[in-house]
Amino acid sequence: MFSKSRINEQGDTKPAASEKPSEAPAPGASPVPKSPPKAKPPASVLSADLHIQGNLRTSGDIQIEGQVEGDVRAHLLTVGDTATVKGEIIADDVVVNGRVIGRVRGLKVRLTATARVEGDIIHKTIAIESGAHFEGSVQRQDDPLANGGGSAVKPAMAAAPTPGKS
Repeated sequence: MFSKSRINEQGDTKPAASEKPSEAPAPGASPVPKSPPKAKPPASVLSADLHIQGNLRTSGDIQIEGQVEGDVRAHLLTVGDTATVKGEIIADDVVVNGRVIGRVRGLKVRLTATARVEGDIIHKTIAIESGAHFEGSVQRQDDPLANGGGSAVKPAMAAAPTPGKS
């Protein structure tokens, strides 16, 4: 009915790794049960028969199997085999199995063998599997998400005078 733990065995005076001496309950107080660790919420899945026109934004995870015409911002974004995204993708982790037409910004970007990307990729780390189709430029940045919503026009270029006009 009862069993000894390693802590109670003779010669073993070290507390278990999960026990911390400073967390011992006060004498006479009942121990407070710890809540179990929160399970990671499942990713939102946009099914293959879904067509969305507009921007998507979440702090969670998205798996796209359908068609999206607009920008997508998420923590983890997976573009499924049958999916097409026409717009900018900004996410911490990006996995492309399907088609993306537009810029991709991510800390970790992975193009699988079935990926088709037409646009620039700005990343911290990238992996491109053999067989992936990619047309565009690749640029490494320490923080590729920092300029996620900015214009592609550099401020110095915007302030330059037009030739022939004063």
